[in-house]
Amino acid sequence: MSWIEDGMHDAAQRTAEFLALAVENAELCQQLADVHGQCVELAVDADEQHAENEALRARLAQAEKARDARRAKAKGSQRTG
Repeated sequence: MSWIEDGMHDAAQRTAEFLALAVENAELCQQLADVHGQCVELAVDADEQHAENEALRARLAQAEKARDARRAKAKGSQRTG
C-alpha cells in the first residue's frame, strides 16, 4: 500500500468513526429528549397528587374538628344531664 492509499484509508477510517459518533450522539439526544418528557410528565403528576393530598388533608382537618366538637358537646351534655 502506498502512502497515498494509507492516507486515504486513514481518512476513510476517521470519517467512519466520526459518522458512528454522530449517529450515537443523535440516538443519545433522542433518549435524553424522551427521558426529559417523562420527567415533565412525572412532575405534572406529582403536582396533581400534591394538590389532591392537600385537599384531603383539609377535609380530614374539617372532619376531625367536627368530631371533636361533637365529642365536646356530648361530654357537656353528660355533665349537665
